[in-house]
Amino acid sequence: MKIDVLVAEIGSTTTVVNAFGNLDGEQPEFIGQGQAPTTVDKGDVNLGLMDATYDLEEKLGIKDLEYDEFLATSSAAGGLKMTVHGLVYDMTAKAAKEAALGAGANIHMVTSGRLRRTDLKKIEEIKPNIILLAGGVDYGERDTALYNAELLAKLNFDIPIIYAGNIQNCEEIKLIFEDHGKENLLKIVENVYPRIDQLNVEPVRRVIQDVFEEHIIHAPGMERRYSLGNRW
Repeated sequence: MKIDVLVAEIGSTTTVVNAFGNLDGEQPEFIGQGQAPTTVDKGDVNLGLMDATYDLEEKLGIKDLEYDEFLATSSAAGGLKMTVHGLVYDMTAKAAKEAALGAGANIHMVTSGRLRRTDLKKIEEIKPNIILLAGGVDYGERDTALYNAELLAKLNFDIPIIYAGNIQNCEEIKLIFEDHGKENLLKIVENVYPRIDQLNVEPVRRVIQDVFEEHIIHAPGMERRYSLGNRW
């Protein structure tokens, strides 16, 4: 049996496949659905994907399901672990919460003021997937964000670091990361708090979303394709 599209949803616990046909006709058809446990704990989500496909075949009473196109989404790699470091705690926490909302990030730590050794130790224990550095309204306080940037650039992490603070610091922030050979990790966006009464989260949220979309393809096995006829 051959269908038009097989759509897989690879979740953290369950993998679901849905079959569709007659997509070019006037009445597209939902053909059936198969399910199986996600196998991220076995080191390869494709195993669960194949089991879900076998479940679909059994429900349809067929073997060797073929399709013209395969589409997949995955949350099996989990959300991004994010730490956030700014100047004023309430403003930083609010900005982080709004920026992470719907962008695929989970906030594991928020700090205000200059980072301490205990803060750096905690960041290392968390092993974040992304770090947000903020601090200072535009043309306001500068030193805290620059101090924190120096410390964060020294961490032994190969992860994106977003700077969304005082616009006056952008060039110096770039130089700090260049000095540590990490300019490729730095993502500079508009200040999340350009003024005290103005919250500007969309530029940060877009970067977090981009990082999340890259992150989710790294569930074990997602980078690999099986050569099983017309299967993924």
